[in-house]
Amino acid sequence: MILANARLIFPDRLAHGHLRVADGKIAAISDREIAPEPGESAVDLHGQFLAPGFIDMHIHGALHRDSMEATAEAFSTICRHHARHGTTSLALTTVTATAEDILRALRAVDDYRKAPDPNGAQVLGAHIEGPYFSKEKPGAHRIELIRAPKREEWERFLEYRGAITQITVAPELPGALELIETMASLGIRVSGGHSDAWDEEAAAGFAHGMRQATHTFNCMSSARRRGAFRVAGLLEFVLSEPEILCEVIADGRHVSPTLLRMLYQAKGPDGIALITDAAGGAGLEEGETFRIGEIDGVVRDQVGLTADGRALASSTAGMMRIVRGMVDFGGASLVESVRMATLNPARALRIEARKGALEFGKDADLVSFTDDGEVTHTFIAGRNVVN
Repeated sequence: MILANARLIFPDRLAHGHLRVADGKIAAISDREIAPEPGESAVDLHGQFLAPGFIDMHIHGALHRDSMEATAEAFSTICRHHARHGTTSLALTTVTATAEDILRALRAVDDYRKAPDPNGAQVLGAHIEGPYFSKEKPGAHRIELIRAPKREEWERFLEYRGAITQITVAPELPGALELIETMASLGIRVSGGHSDAWDEEAAAGFAHGMRQATHTFNCMSSARRRGAFRVAGLLEFVLSEPEILCEVIADGRHVSPTLLRMLYQAKGPDGIALITDAAGGAGLEEGETFRIGEIDGVVRDQVGLTADGRALASSTAGMMRIVRGMVDFGGASLVESVRMATLNPARALRIEARKGALEFGKDADLVSFTDDGEVTHTFIAGRNVVN
């Protein structure tokens, strides 16, 4: 297949051009028209944007379905929905739960990756979010199940370590540093989040291998007084440390425009990874209810809230909305914002050799969209799953 007359979004520039897909890979990129070979189809994009498919490292659900259901049917619904919004790869994300329920989700993700829905986003693995949080920063997680990490529990998760992309942990908890060091040594991305850490506790997590921050600004400590002195929290630590990649939900609701601009100025286009953190409320109408894990939620004002309206319960966004949000609210260029949703997460997950950029030989995971952010095509391994 040839994708012709597109505005190609590379990691560092925008250029008019044409792209050939063959055998699920990008086979050619040219600024000149590519002549179709016998039997080869062509799609004229008429000047639409063509970007690498979005990679979402943090996603719970969509359309009433949740990752913790741990069924192929739920995963398929989630992956199909987010493919319609330009996401071609994602990490299904757990919530705070019993060890048995987390293991059930990990097992289901591992099984699903062997027989995925071909019309949905590819599942890279599972992001374990919870239960190793501060009870001061629970978010939409069951506080009675939040606990400190114990080796005899988290070692059980490692039975499925090939299916684990990331784990979120509060670095200040007893036993957290051993967990961080072990996971990092196994190539599992460790992210600080749902944390009430002081500066030195965040620094200790970094020293042991923590290289990411989960949904920056949300559910994390910030500067406060300790005695007579003002001391940084996890937020200031991750903003100031160049090696920390900051996830952010750039829907303009979870994080205000001023805070998004502050993040962009502090981290630059290479230090941010866009995520949706979408849950079962994604794709629902205003006022519809859903569940994230065992927490009841409701869609209000384009976000998910807990049923009592007192806390955020993940987002309702697709990644295209997040990419546009980083431009509209955060001050990034479109090229930079796309990089935050493609190459940056690919590098974090060590899959940049095959995903995350328009480059010869990489997977033909692609998204085309209009100037106003309407997704027109999503290609996964060269197959058009949305049109």
